[in-house]
Formats: sequence, C-alpha cells, structure tokens
Amino acid sequence: MSQYTTDFAQIDEYDSGGITVISQDNPKNYVFSNMYEVAAKSGANERVAVAKNFEYAIESMRAEGTSPWYTAAHDEFAVAMDYPVTVEFVKLDDPDAVVDPESEGAHLIDGDPVGEKMGYVKLSRGHMAMLPVGSAYRFVANKAATVMIQTIDGPVTQHKWAQFCKQ
Repeated sequence: MSQYTTDFAQIDEYDSGGITVISQDNPKNYVFSNMYEVAAKSGANERVAVAKNFEYAIESMRAEGTSPWYTAAHDEFAVAMDYPVTVEFVKLDDPDAVVDPESEGAHLIDGDPVGEKMGYVKLSRGHMAMLPVGSAYRFVANKAATVMIQTIDGPVTQHKWAQFCKQ
C-alpha cells in the first residue's frame, strides 16, 4: 500500500505547482494559478481573482496589517489558508446608503463604517467566517497571510490572469 504525505502550503512556503492530466487530454486545455503564490506576489490587502464562474469569483487576498473596511450587498465567505487572521465586524446603520443593494461584489468603505460593533472572529488555518450582508468587515493580520474569499466579481476584485495563470 502506498503512503501519502499531505504538504500544507503557506504564503511564504509553497511550490508553484503544475498540472497532471489524466486520460489522454492536453495540458494546454487547462489553466490554473496558486492562491499562495498570488497572495505572496500581491500588495497588502489586495484581492485577486483566482477562479471565476459566471459572476462568482474566488479571490486570494494577502491579509497584512489592518485592511480597509469592506461591505457587499450579499453574503460573502472568507477562509484563512495559512496564518491567523482576525475579521472585525460592524452592523451598518444604513447599509443601502453605503452600497447599492443591487450591486455585486465587495466595495470599499470610505473611512470608518457607521454602526454598532458586532465583534470579531479569529480565524486559523482552514477556519471560515461568513461576511454577512448589512455589515462592514475588515481583516487584521500580524503577519502576511493568505485568505480565500468567495464573493461575486466586483469593484475591488483585481484581475491579473496574465500575471498568475499557468498552463
């Protein structure tokens, strides 16, 4: 029986990777990126799309220091992929005044959000937090960390396909 070892990547230690094609397909039919590499080469708190399906996007974010405040007119989810990250929340007094309820994706909030503090969630590797509609949130990381965000493609989503995608 073969023995397998699981290797966990992180923003400061990852293999760029490759693709293994099964069957008789051509590797040129596939593109991929490495979320840790994307985070490692991104600016602090930059959110870069690493996957897209219609309007839905998976972003890789380099959480570093304290991010700006964000909000969205829909729920989002964040997963800590390597190092600890804290997500702070504020319940917005008037969410519709901050972001159009018909808009898609995350939006930056100018300055501090107006509303009641809701608390925070401390995430470690593999932990997920819901980023609920009607709230503002920001990420706090003492060390550069990789965060995967499930969202809808929007104004803060960066598209750097040519820089990061490989075949």
